[in-house]
Amino acid sequence: MPSDDDLALADDVSGQLIRLLRLMDRKQTQHQAEHPDAVERATYFLLVHLVKGGPQRSGTLAEAVHSDPSTISRQVAHLVRLGLVERMADPEDGRATLLTASEEGRRVFEENRRMRIERFAEMLSDWSVADRRKLAELLGRFTTAFERAPRRPAEPPAPEDPRPSS
Repeated sequence: MPSDDDLALADDVSGQLIRLLRLMDRKQTQHQAEHPDAVERATYFLLVHLVKGGPQRSGTLAEAVHSDPSTISRQVAHLVRLGLVERMADPEDGRATLLTASEEGRRVFEENRRMRIERFAEMLSDWSVADRRKLAELLGRFTTAFERAPRRPAEPPAPEDPRPSS
């Protein structure tokens, strides 16, 4: 059982993470409002997987991003309409289709990646190199621990009120 100090520190860390997630959501909402034709984050995430992981079947992509195949199908259709993703015959099974990032999709990915890296470099520019490295190390450790943490079962339902309802 964690000590009171451990719980207080965990509360501080989780509070800062929640604050960060809310700020990121707010910035994403602002970006979407300023750029109505921008691709939603979840849809863009599929493009990232296709650029980094190469051509994949839709089902494999759905598993990789832990999403429902019907949701993936809708998001991929949007990426195809935008010209960021292409469908191609699977060379191992001509009946199946592979999804692949188009040349334009790779260009958009690289441009977004460059802008993100520049934004982070600017935000951290007044940090020492040692602090930036330590942040990267600790954030990596935390992300791995979060990813590996067993999923907690849902809370048991509250006991029913034994009094008869009127």
